[in-house]
Amino acid sequence: MDYTNVTSTEDKLTEQKAIRNNIMPMAERNYKDTVFRMLFREKSALLSLYNAVNKTNFTNVDDLEITTLENAVYMGMKNDVSCMFAFELSLYEHQSTVNPNMPLHDLLYVAGQLQKLVSEKNLYHSKSIHIPTPRFAVFYNGSTQMPERTEYRLSDLFQKKTEYPELELIVTVYNINPGMNEELLEACHLLKEYMLFTTKIRENRKTMDLRLAVNQAVEDCIRDGILADFLKAQRAEVIAMSIFEYDQEKHMKLIEEDAREEGRIKEQDRMLTLLKYMENNNELHLLIKLQDKNFLNEMYTKYNL
Repeated sequence: MDYTNVTSTEDKLTEQKAIRNNIMPMAERNYKDTVFRMLFREKSALLSLYNAVNKTNFTNVDDLEITTLENAVYMGMKNDVSCMFAFELSLYEHQSTVNPNMPLHDLLYVAGQLQKLVSEKNLYHSKSIHIPTPRFAVFYNGSTQMPERTEYRLSDLFQKKTEYPELELIVTVYNINPGMNEELLEACHLLKEYMLFTTKIRENRKTMDLRLAVNQAVEDCIRDGILADFLKAQRAEVIAMSIFEYDQEKHMKLIEEDAREEGRIKEQDRMLTLLKYMENNNELHLLIKLQDKNFLNEMYTKYNL
């Protein structure tokens, strides 16, 4: 029996990656902020976002403490904001790609936050230490279809599933694309206008190159009163950030495509190796049974594949 050589396919994939990296180099900048983070760096803006997420109407801005970690970077960008308010530690993230690993990301982030709040010496006292209640939210506006609201759990990432996980962290993902979570967006106009701005960029990108698409979106939003004061004051910075963010989103999608292709190649290689073993052991009459996943896994186990 003749089997296709997989190595040539892997070489082709490696070559394809190199070509992509040359065609689409990552944008180089000295700063790593995002438009989302820039919009919500003020206490009043953060309180508005907090109220929208929690369906509250607090106005005591001075009681809110911004706790954003300056060294927290995801995909080369600082795209988080966090604050303490009403005995809660809230972490808000903007994402334009689907990322079920956010619970693990946020676990590491909140551990850094709590380490700053609690002295190590106090951990050994007999008296309980009270800490703010952590809350985690992601605002998603990517092009991949997502439900209006999704929950990611840390326990979903565990290699060994358990009915009652002893460590859990839940991240709520709000889809803020047009037509989604309208009540949330109406409660926080800054978030809504941010959604409208990014939507304009995406629409323009269908017919324009990236720089022109961003510039036109800025012009249109200023004209239409969408983030107008912010865009007038921070125009150059916003344009540079938006171009960089779009490049990052595209780069992430290419990485995901490569990962899927690599997985397909590895599975193909595994299957071809299994077929060779089966041929050597006169087991080709069992080929039809490989359609059964349980039987296939048994054969993989038998030959340590």
